[in-house]
Amino acid sequence: MADRLKGKIAIVFGAGSSGPGWGNGKAAAVAYSREGARVACIDISQAAADETAAIIEGEGGIAIALGADVTQQDSIEAAVAATMTRFGRINILHNNVGVTHMGGPVELSEEQFKAALDLNLGPVYRCSKAVIPHMLSGGGGAIVNISSIAAVRWVGYPYFAYYATKAAVNQATVALAMQYARQGIRANCIMPGLIDTPMIYKQISGQYASAEEMVAARDALVPMGKMGTAWDIANAAVFLASDEAKFITGVCLPVDGGQTCSVGIG
Repeated sequence: MADRLKGKIAIVFGAGSSGPGWGNGKAAAVAYSREGARVACIDISQAAADETAAIIEGEGGIAIALGADVTQQDSIEAAVAATMTRFGRINILHNNVGVTHMGGPVELSEEQFKAALDLNLGPVYRCSKAVIPHMLSGGGGAIVNISSIAAVRWVGYPYFAYYATKAAVNQATVALAMQYARQGIRANCIMPGLIDTPMIYKQISGQYASAEEMVAARDALVPMGKMGTAWDIANAAVFLASDEAKFITGVCLPVDGGQTCSVGIG
């Protein structure tokens, strides 16, 4: 265990995984712990949050697991209150919740579009609303939002609401960074490229004839020749949350194997 986050308290929304293996939020929670942070693992699935916290505790770290619905402000406030009761402060806010619904504006239902707003953009607002007052009273903190390269590029999938809401997450991050820069709060965003996580097998694989075809096609789109892993996202999050990034704020960082540099997308 290293010490880049020693003494820090991290609250990770979306700290579970949607299936066996490592999702971005699960990996980030564990990575924060490995660098010395104590971690509040928050997920809509209590079992998923429990699993992540158990991994942290099994490695000798300190964690709590809490179930919360990020579409409900009172649920978020309860999780934040429990974190404050247990740890006394919050230094790192990690927003990792998101959803994809395939379709353009013609194909998307009103319910799907609203769900994308609620689950991709809403948590950045709601979790910031709940956590920032505690960061201000504690002298500052670091916010890490998870967006997507879909915020700035067409990636080949027809998911209008995902593109729009992830772009909004990017600019919301900039807004947070600028508003609170003089008050000791940094806000940065990670834009994952094509990452091999359990989520893609549930939400993306239907665009292909098989999961194997999906993996091969996504690998081929990455200039480095292979999709990234959740640990690539987690390692970037640790850096942005740490004092090594103390002069970095308002950044939307692609972690994508060079994909946003290429014209061969989609």
